Amino acid sequence: MDIEFARTFLAVTAAGNFVGAAAKLHITQSTVSARIKTLEQQLGTSLFRRGRGGAELTAAGRRFLRHAKALVRTLEQARHDVGLSSGFSAGLTLSGRIALWDGFLPHWVHWMRQTAPDISLRLEIGFEEGIMQGMVQGNIDVGVMYTPESRPNIAVEHIFGESLVLMTSSPDRHWQDSGYVHIDWGPEFVAQFAARFPDMDTSAQRVNIGWLALQLIINHGGSAYFPIRLVRSLAQAQRLFPVEDSPLITLPVYMVYPIDRQEPYIATAVKGLRELGAEEDNRQSLDALDAV
Repeated sequence: MDIEFARTFLAVTAAGNFVGAAAKLHITQSTVSARIKTLEQQLGTSLFRRGRGGAELTAAGRRFLRHAKALVRTLEQARHDVGLSSGFSAGLTLSGRIALWDGFLPHWVHWMRQTAPDISLRLEIGFEEGIMQGMVQGNIDVGVMYTPESRPNIAVEHIFGESLVLMTSSPDRHWQDSGYVHIDWGPEFVAQFAARFPDMDTSAQRVNIGWLALQLIINHGGSAYFPIRLVRSLAQAQRLFPVEDSPLITLPVYMVYPIDRQEPYIATAVKGLRELGAEEDNRQSLDALDAV
């Protein structure tokens, strides 16, 4: 079986439709359709139910999923392992949102280096859609994010609550601030923000990562919601200030990992995230503004 057929099958499964799979693989939709048709002919069964809502796995498709993941994962693992030095027994890939690389995930990397020094780590910054697709396709072993989506054979586990505080470049700026920068922290943040500020127009400045909002505000003034971890040192240096009487917004942080894999190094990585997440939860259970 051509490995690209398995990759294409996984891409369609992750995207939920042929159009999204084509975009992810940088090929035409007709090529995706042709590969899936050939794969179905080779297996002698339909793998997807096509409809206006997209492409849904059939019972046979769900059974083939673990085999397709194994095929692609074996190739990816072989590529990774060939490049490993003799001092490492295996390699693990973790991808996480950029804000979680400020403080939390570096602690996990240190924990892994202390706990499992024989595991080579490949570390990436990613967004939810790309991380989930990488998980389904077997390119990513563990993901850490704010708003995961349900995918076959992928566990979703809450690890801690992320407290976001409204910060401003000057304590004299009035809220609601015309220099407010709206950061895309995901659908949960959007819903909570809209509930707290129903009349606030957020269309003036929108960014997709907190780091970019920080650059705008530090250089030109303004305000935005940030995780406490991201702005604690800036608040202590009085470069940013909490907006008085502003409500906190709490986002759940999740890890995602494969249910159908038994490699011990994945279990170790998950254990570390679970333990460090509990510690982070304890820290953030304190009064968030006092913690800043």
